[in-house]
Amino acid sequence: MKKLLFFGLSMLLVTSCAQTKDVDDKSSNKSITNNNYWQQHVDYTMDIDVDVNNYQYKGKQELVYTNNSPDELNKVFYHLYFNAFQPGSQMDVRSLNIKDPDGRVKDRISKLQPNEIGYIKVNSLKQNGAATSYETVGTILEVTLVKPIKAGESVTLEMLFDAQVPVQIRRTGRDNKEGVALSMSQWYPKMAEYDFEGWHTPPYIAREFQGVWGNFDVTLHIDKNYTVGGTGYLQNPQEIGHGYEDKSKSLNVANTDKLTWHFKAPRVHDFMWTADPEYIHDKLTMENGIDLHFLYKKNLEAKYLKNWKDLQPKTAELMTYFSDNVGQYPYRQYSVIQGGDGGMEYAMSTLITGKRKFGSLFGVTAHEMAHTWFQFLLATNESKHPWMDEGFTSYISGKASAKILGKGDKNPNAGPYRGYNYMVKSGAEEVLTTHADRYKTNRGYGFASYGKGSMFLAQLEYIIGAENTAKGLKKYFTDFSFKHPTPNDIKRSMEKISGIDLDWYLNEWTQTLHTIDYGIKSVDGSTVTLERIGQMPMPIDLEIMYVDGSVESFNIPLRMMRGSKPTSATVIEDWGWAMPTYSFKAAKNVKSVTIDKSKLMADINDENNVFEVK
Repeated sequence: MKKLLFFGLSMLLVTSCAQTKDVDDKSSNKSITNNNYWQQHVDYTMDIDVDVNNYQYKGKQELVYTNNSPDELNKVFYHLYFNAFQPGSQMDVRSLNIKDPDGRVKDRISKLQPNEIGYIKVNSLKQNGAATSYETVGTILEVTLVKPIKAGESVTLEMLFDAQVPVQIRRTGRDNKEGVALSMSQWYPKMAEYDFEGWHTPPYIAREFQGVWGNFDVTLHIDKNYTVGGTGYLQNPQEIGHGYEDKSKSLNVANTDKLTWHFKAPRVHDFMWTADPEYIHDKLTMENGIDLHFLYKKNLEAKYLKNWKDLQPKTAELMTYFSDNVGQYPYRQYSVIQGGDGGMEYAMSTLITGKRKFGSLFGVTAHEMAHTWFQFLLATNESKHPWMDEGFTSYISGKASAKILGKGDKNPNAGPYRGYNYMVKSGAEEVLTTHADRYKTNRGYGFASYGKGSMFLAQLEYIIGAENTAKGLKKYFTDFSFKHPTPNDIKRSMEKISGIDLDWYLNEWTQTLHTIDYGIKSVDGSTVTLERIGQMPMPIDLEIMYVDGSVESFNIPLRMMRGSKPTSATVIEDWGWAMPTYSFKAAKNVKSVTIDKSKLMADINDENNVFEVK
């Protein structure tokens, strides 16, 4: 994601309290049949032998793939993300040619030496014991199956592969700027998603990720001096130590140069791990039994070490806020780990850089943890709909930060509104339906995904009301967690809660560059005439001050909403979107009129939103 980042460290199995609804590794691989909805299922078992001296590792992967689709599959596809970190890759060439390259990437990939590049080399692949035909094409492995996988059938795919960890450039890699040895994200051959739209096999250019829901069983063999954290529950803490053991029991550490770390992660769609010989490992257990793990380097400056300590109780507050306002966190642990190149969310954990002022450290943690809900548990296709991932995350993390830090802002997402006006005036805005990799500029992608995406929800507070928007988010989580929701799904959740038709809003805001501009055309005694100047229609909140000093609020629904939000304002006749003007007669002579005092409507020209009779 992002970014600023996110998802989960592996630790000691503990029994959570009754308040925590935990997922387990017995989750079904059967097709989900809610309204004919289906999704594929995977079970990974991997054994990885790591050489920390040359940053290479050998892997064995057994993948049980269950075809819950109604289709017969003749091919499957894997992502080999590490292959992007090679001179001449599409990620390299894109960075060399885009107008505003990511400062972390620039031309760095083009300069990598053979011992610095990343790669995943598949040595063999069998389907139920029979060798398949396959070809590596950049970051995608194209596999021609020995036999088609029939609808409802499960097959076992066995793979042997070699890999090399690239120098840290983007998200994943070795020896980042803060000295973390291994940030291992996007590190394994990962089955591509197949859904009602077909296969999703975008090359890795620099953007986001998508995965198939399933269970992971991962065994790592690594230098005994390294502490490991990441996704999943540690199965053998008594053999490992490193802060994971139960102090009441004696350790059983083998006399060897390597330790074996065994993790299981139930019902996730990715697996990340990180390792460093200088990690401090702290654990905070919340009242509901969820363990929060923090891994950061012990040689940080004292001011940064203090920030990591101060972060821990605030992280518990974030976990509570998101669980209360979106949906209950379903796992027994979550980990915040120093690593990566900024912030990025992963299953049950996040990787973030650690040399930050406290406000920055808290902010990146808030954003990346919020991604647990928006993209991880509500697993949208980030490449096609990054605004549902980054935008919704920005929206809810902004609200959480304002509440926890006591900012008291009326609109904690006011910043994106300012950015929106700037982008519109600059002419650099692109529609939200643009594929994440194919925005003309990184700035355009960032604004659309983070800014305009967060405004999608903030404006819903204006259209259907803040209470309905809050309830709609909870319904969205209830209906679509552990699935792959689409833009229509968030729209339908909001419609079902509010009773308001929102098809027009989803279309206008995400599929067009239409702008909102309403103005007060005239006031004649008690008659007020408004005009729609922009192409995008909206309902109107209006405040009128009468000449006698009294004030009255009005709400003008948009006719195609087929309803109005809960409001204490006087609801008057709805406005048909095709009508350029709207007039109504107020109760008394009018002194002034103001459109949208809340500033939640993204009107690009607020100079015509206030009218005062002279």
